[in-house]
Amino acid sequence: MLFRNRRDAGRQLADALNYLKGAGCVVLALPRGGVPVAAEVARGLGAPLDLLLVRKIGAPQHPELAIGAVIDGGRPMAIRDEEMMRLTGTSPRAFDQICLGELAEIERRRKFYLGGRSPVPVGGKIAIVVDDGLATGSTMRVALRALRERKPGMTVMAVPVAPASSLRTFREEADQIVCLKTPEPFGAVGYFYDDFSPTSDEEVITILREYAPAAVKT
Repeated sequence: MLFRNRRDAGRQLADALNYLKGAGCVVLALPRGGVPVAAEVARGLGAPLDLLLVRKIGAPQHPELAIGAVIDGGRPMAIRDEEMMRLTGTSPRAFDQICLGELAEIERRRKFYLGGRSPVPVGGKIAIVVDDGLATGSTMRVALRALRERKPGMTVMAVPVAPASSLRTFREEADQIVCLKTPEPFGAVGYFYDDFSPTSDEEVITILREYAPAAVKT
């Protein structure tokens, strides 16, 4: 395996991103699995840690199949996978209905994870978006596009592992891409971890408390 667990992957990713240390970075995790990875990146760079709350849109009869993704923010943004919508027979109206449900879940998670904590400002800073790996990339894509509205100085997509074919589709989405491994054939992200057990809500909350803005040296 390439990584013992998400923490190990995060430490390795932090080493690869060390060139950005002291450059004014904000680390943004895609929960839940991206949070332990991002925490190690934030630790290594001495940067604040925050969340980008994104939800997969699953097909009505096959919710495990992603037909898009949605993120909240100044205005909610959704990305549709038109081909997957066609293959699963999902209408635009059905997509919009699922989207509303996922936005409600995003709001629930924001309150649950962050309480009344305000987002870490990213304007003019280097925003590093971290997940535990990349497969199709629909959630990462919508996160990067929505992040542009917050006007960071530069965006960096950082993941431990991804298929090379997916990475190529992100060349226009981020200013820089940092990926440690691009194995082929790929399969699934979890194949490359010894321990890929689910990240719990409690672990996310504990990490975010540890990296609350007042506790981070910038």
